[in-house]
Amino acid sequence: MAKNRPSSGQVRIISGQWRSRRLPIQDLEGLRPTTDRVRETLFNWLAGDLVGARILDCFGGSGALCLESLSRYASYAKVFELQASAAQQLKENLNTLKCSSDVAEVIKGDTLALLTVAPTEAFDIVYIDPPFRKELAEKTITLLAQNSWLKENAQIYVETESELVHLNVPRDWVQLKEKRAGQVIYRLYQYQP
Repeated sequence: MAKNRPSSGQVRIISGQWRSRRLPIQDLEGLRPTTDRVRETLFNWLAGDLVGARILDCFGGSGALCLESLSRYASYAKVFELQASAAQQLKENLNTLKCSSDVAEVIKGDTLALLTVAPTEAFDIVYIDPPFRKELAEKTITLLAQNSWLKENAQIYVETESELVHLNVPRDWVQLKEKRAGQVIYRLYQYQP
């Protein structure tokens, strides 16, 4: 029997095999799905690199970035999410889309703790879109760099509050793009060791 949980609405997949699909998302404090406009720009930036890519979504939330990546034929996505109900909703949405555990894995837990353990295989694309004003972006960046999470030439997307004008990143992260949209500043880096 399904539990009745509050839902704030839906997330829409913009393109790919699940184009225009709408999936429910939880109404949770601090959950702010990346807007369609920002996602469209991001996925235009990543267009040639998604097919077959291994994705790490450090702060899953609504799952918008993970779902969009898989819709555009990423081969695998690992998602970290602290809030149990958001993680469960994302698992349900992946199940609705018939994504098996060898294609997508949702791990409920604290991203900063999870990143302290090196992965068995590094990632091609990493999304860092933490809750705002909790000083999580730079801590996440440091842990990714220290613990072998990135393949050579991996691309890293970072979305933060617009007042975080300067972001401390490792020297071997080359900034490729940067844009602002309302309260958000978003950047794309490439790991070039």
